[in-house]
Amino acid sequence: MAAGAEADLRLYRAMQLIRRCEEQLARAHQRGLVHGACHTYVGQEAIAAGVCAHLRTDDVVFSTHRGHGHALAKGVTPRALTAELFGRATGCSQGRGGSMHLFAPETGMMGTSGIVGPCILQAAGAGYSFKLHGNDRVAIAFFGDGAVNNGAFHEGLNMASIWRLPVLFICENNQFATEVPFSYAAGNPSVAQRSAAYGMPGLELDGNDAHAVSRAAAEAIARARQGGGPTLLECKTYRTRAHAEGMGDFTYRTREEVEAWKRRCPIARLRAQLLAEGTPESVLAQIDRDVEAQADDAIQFAEASPWPDARAAASHVYSAGTPANPPAPPAPGERQLTFAKAAHEALSHAMARDPSIYVMGEGIGPRGGNFNTTTGLHALYGGVRVCDTPIAERGFVGMAAGAAMAGARPVIDFMFADFILDSLGELFNQIAKMQYMSSGRLTMPVLLRGCIGVGHSAATHHSGSYYSIFGQIPGLRVVVPSTPYDAKGLLAHALRATDPVLFLEHREVLSVKGAVPEADYEIPFGRAAVRRTGSDVTVVALAHMVHKSLAAAAELEAEGISVEIIDPRTVQPLDLATIGQSVRKTGRLLIVDEPPAPMGFAAEIAAAMASEAFDDLDAPIRRLHGAFAPTPYSPTLEAAVVPQVADIVAAIRRLKAE
Repeated sequence: MAAGAEADLRLYRAMQLIRRCEEQLARAHQRGLVHGACHTYVGQEAIAAGVCAHLRTDDVVFSTHRGHGHALAKGVTPRALTAELFGRATGCSQGRGGSMHLFAPETGMMGTSGIVGPCILQAAGAGYSFKLHGNDRVAIAFFGDGAVNNGAFHEGLNMASIWRLPVLFICENNQFATEVPFSYAAGNPSVAQRSAAYGMPGLELDGNDAHAVSRAAAEAIARARQGGGPTLLECKTYRTRAHAEGMGDFTYRTREEVEAWKRRCPIARLRAQLLAEGTPESVLAQIDRDVEAQADDAIQFAEASPWPDARAAASHVYSAGTPANPPAPPAPGERQLTFAKAAHEALSHAMARDPSIYVMGEGIGPRGGNFNTTTGLHALYGGVRVCDTPIAERGFVGMAAGAAMAGARPVIDFMFADFILDSLGELFNQIAKMQYMSSGRLTMPVLLRGCIGVGHSAATHHSGSYYSIFGQIPGLRVVVPSTPYDAKGLLAHALRATDPVLFLEHREVLSVKGAVPEADYEIPFGRAAVRRTGSDVTVVALAHMVHKSLAAAAELEAEGISVEIIDPRTVQPLDLATIGQSVRKTGRLLIVDEPPAPMGFAAEIAAAMASEAFDDLDAPIRRLHGAFAPTPYSPTLEAAVVPQVADIVAAIRRLKAE
């Protein structure tokens, strides 16, 4: 049999396998065996099969909520797919994902997402990792027409283009985003034409023509492997079942329209072509029987599979590979560095040691960053490892997820914490949850760093802290150093960690000097520092508030009030043991925190100590906070919304008197 005929039969088999598995899953949903949503791929099989036919196992696919077909085409077995939708331990995500969250990194299936758009950024990030490592792997993003009106589409395609990343963006234009027609939602009715705006090739294809999709994908993949950059393929198709099984289908489209598209079935079309070209009916019939048997077997396997162990429900939130016990850090010594230079030294050491580290952010290339975070590193490592970006926080944070999945260690420099708020979906829904959803098979060694805090009349869009918000998200590590010694040691630890880390640097301590050893060393997360010992009152503070609390304690010493100051250093994990030990000694606790009080970091500590150290308290727990207001500009107003040394002194006096 000719090579072309064999390739066509493989296409036919892949498409039939998707169709039969989907039909079985639809019936299983009706029987109550699929416990959540079930988004089938019926009618679109030619696209997944045509693209994935040209991928190697080490190429990677990122998909969206309608991803069953992509998973099967990339090598996920019908058993693993079906068991996942049944919520069983043998599922490809071990029962954690269901229809919308399919992970099989061992096959190159890097995940599907219930959120529209992140797959575009993650594929671009994987492409960046491949460029960094100098290999010829390719990343694929499959997404629907709804995603092209999302900001992730613009940011992802733009960055893939400017860096010529080996990525294929496959828009499966099935005419509807859930129930909203593309003809209504898009001012430009052609997705493929948008490629011109990003300086990349774009093609509009009949997505029901397996040959057309396969040819275009083959050319684009070959070009990407050779360094030719990304391609956008718009594959016009139609889903012939409802958006999700069990949903109403004919409030937004007609039965006649659906029936007309069913007659354009991509599988029937390819079958007719194969017969016309001389393939015996018996060969196709045998494929049909084999596929039917696989789909039936998958249902039986899934029904017989065990449920996940409930004791594992909270496993893989954090990586088991994160270094927990590095050698004890050296004594500070006498060499003096600023906080900013100490952190820079940690990054420089790590980049020299680990070629998988790259830094991405606005103005961090030749300029060295707004706060000199990367000064000189661009000259040492070049523009791939120290990469200036467009103003596209969602884009390059989302890319970091894909890059980490593909073997890189991204450092995202977002300048100010306020700016990362544009990317919270990528951070909370993707980066923080990736290890959990993949059952620990994917790690997220992503470091995100930037400035927090009130000062310099920066006003409300450059003064936020937000560590309380970040600390509430399972999967994230949140680090808030206050000294140069800690900045270097904690950043060094973060750069070896396999969890995502938010490294928040208070602007008002960047120029603070302190003793920092020249040696490379680490400070583990979750170990508080006792900044000052005392016997009358425990004060817990972070970042700039540590320095203000130290000044207050020095002033009160003259009055005979002995203050112990605990600096947690990390918000997640939080060292409650050290705080509790201090409270049991002093009997009094004041938490000084710059952000506003409601739902905050100080409230968490107060609640924990009220529970764990209640019998040791000689007075109520007190909190001193910033005002519940955005940060104003004028120096007098700015000073009024943040605790000052005098405020801390007064609060300690009141607490001591209680």
